[in-house]
Amino acid sequence: MNLVDSSGWIEYFQDSGRADLFAPAIEQRAGLLVPVIALFEVHKVLSRHIPPEAVQECINVMRLGRVLEITDKRAVAAADAALQHRLAMADAMMYSLALEFNATFWTQDVDYEGLPGVRYFAKPSKAGAGGGAAD
Repeated sequence: MNLVDSSGWIEYFQDSGRADLFAPAIEQRAGLLVPVIALFEVHKVLSRHIPPEAVQECINVMRLGRVLEITDKRAVAAADAALQHRLAMADAMMYSLALEFNATFWTQDVDYEGLPGVRYFAKPSKAGAGGGAAD
């Protein structure tokens, strides 16, 4: 099982130089988990850059995986993950879902570096760069 962070999806859909890092997880649809938070973040970011029809096509690709809803138990698990690993709400939600399903969490977000079950790809450093892909 695999769960891809929003920034990985954005790299993939924008066919950036880093898209190939996330393609193996995204293209294995049978084992792909997609948190509703990722749908939100990807839609928000892509809507700034591409036409609505193209955004909808991307969201439909995401829906080919197993979409995971937020439940009360999942919210509590995410809160525990946030406290334990000092993660923001959306980050903790996605990471706790990966833990729930014993899935590999694919990301380039430094906040996850070194956490169990994470496949982390460090971003090349850029002087003066700020914010992540899903801000």
